[in-house]
Amino acid sequence: MIRFGFLNGFTKSFCFVLVFLVSSASFSEGGRTPLRAKNGIVTSASRLASEVGVEVLKQGGNAVDSAVATAFALAVTWPSAGNIGGGGFLVYHGEDGHATTFDFREKAAIAATERMYLGSDGRVVNNSNHFGMLAIGVPGTVAGLYKAHQELGSLPWQDLVAPAVELARNGIPITYSLQTSFASSANRFRQYPSSAKKFFREDGSLYELDEIWIQPDLANTLELIKDNGKDGFYRGENAKRFADFMAANGGLITEEDLARYEAVEREPIRGTYRDHEIVSMPPPSSGGVVLVEMLNILEGYDLAAMGHNSADYLHVLTETMRRGYADRAEHLGDPDFNESMPLDRLLDKSYASSLRASIDMNQKSESSPSDFAQAYESEETTHFSVVDKDGNMVSMTYTLEFGYGSAVVVEGGGYLLNNELGDFNAVPGLTDLRGNIGTSPNLVAPEKRPLSSMTPTIVARDGKPLFATGSPGGKTIINTTMQTILNVIDHGFNIAEAIEAGRIHHQWLPDVTRFETNSISVDTLRLFEAKGHRTSERSSQGAVMGVYYNREEGLFEGASDSRRGDGAAVGY
Repeated sequence: MIRFGFLNGFTKSFCFVLVFLVSSASFSEGGRTPLRAKNGIVTSASRLASEVGVEVLKQGGNAVDSAVATAFALAVTWPSAGNIGGGGFLVYHGEDGHATTFDFREKAAIAATERMYLGSDGRVVNNSNHFGMLAIGVPGTVAGLYKAHQELGSLPWQDLVAPAVELARNGIPITYSLQTSFASSANRFRQYPSSAKKFFREDGSLYELDEIWIQPDLANTLELIKDNGKDGFYRGENAKRFADFMAANGGLITEEDLARYEAVEREPIRGTYRDHEIVSMPPPSSGGVVLVEMLNILEGYDLAAMGHNSADYLHVLTETMRRGYADRAEHLGDPDFNESMPLDRLLDKSYASSLRASIDMNQKSESSPSDFAQAYESEETTHFSVVDKDGNMVSMTYTLEFGYGSAVVVEGGGYLLNNELGDFNAVPGLTDLRGNIGTSPNLVAPEKRPLSSMTPTIVARDGKPLFATGSPGGKTIINTTMQTILNVIDHGFNIAEAIEAGRIHHQWLPDVTRFETNSISVDTLRLFEAKGHRTSERSSQGAVMGVYYNREEGLFEGASDSRRGDGAAVGY
């Protein structure tokens, strides 16, 4: 059994104690040089969670075991997105060539209706699709992790959840990221007594840097999950507590909703790009389909000759993104409710050729207001990647939607709930320049999963996994993931350089290409804008966590994006 008894009796010296006790591990907290390790790497938004995942690898666990332990640890150490009250997607690729995916996206409650957010005037009432109890979907994370473990795990379930229990029960130090994040969300937490109890001291003040934050209610819930598996969350004591809390506060989720929830193992979206295989997430994630469609378009250009982030390069990226995201809006949704999605056509290289032929190298295309806009999708998600000693890889992205989701903590449960139903199209038939979209594939329906942009992806070569990548970032996720892949394959960057390089984003509407500040030269920007493009700046885009198998040297490489959080690549 994996022992984490050293977590008892935390003090402010916790970090130094933990580093000492995992001294056989190495870590990197970002930069252009990847961490290199012989036996495996975990890279996530939280160094503590990455260390938990590596400890599982050291105890003989495989990549899925490590991913399960890392995900539960993130629910304690990275509460803005790590969760048991949200959902997401996991992609697995084994060294033996076996690849699969697990869909644990949240669902609408049985009582949900297509027009449940609308008033008599046909408008959304008080942004209720994003804020409040009606925005909360039936969580999928615990079911997804449990199903992945049942199918592919090797160590006992209890051993994988136990580290998170101890982290919650004994406490973790407040980092700068946690301190500033709590402060920025304080007004949201104060709306709910159960949330205020979790995120503030007893006197109502904020926690200070390096103070130990203890989460006893979350520890108790995690203990139920540790001892009872999936049923520890979806049935019995927790399910009753959850359902009673929802009923008392105007929510729709019942014990029946929880008991009926099932994660789904799905066939991956597969594509090829310059002699590499792309293995990514199928719907209800839009990520894999749009990623492969865009790579198919770009395969027809000599991107390396254009030069990384040259004006021509950025032009073809923007025009490719424009076309991929237009198809996303028109066609994609929950496959259990949309049997006619034209996936074969969208993934076909001849279709990509026709889209490529419509791109003028000297002039931008127009995104017509009469075409499909993109609904808002929060950027507060988290991604992590794992490679074990045998070369098996996991790429996993999961979320609460907004940072801290709904900001609602289940009374007595200690965990945050998502506001994921905001990813549905709230107003049937309404598509406009403000970002509303009303196309039918993604309208609300009972037990339906909303469309997502999460894009956990593994790139393989000759049937063996080469690198795993993915990112948070809402609608930007697909483009961030794609640019990381291009940086490795077309430009020869190592995994750290690929992650740190400047990024752009275009999503059809609004018709603006967004650049990270100081990532593009003034001269390049002028040449790009001369083609008619409208541009704007943003401080940063995404937070990629990647692992790479350097087969020539027999080493694993990993990198944590320096753009966000307390992230680290940890290996041994």
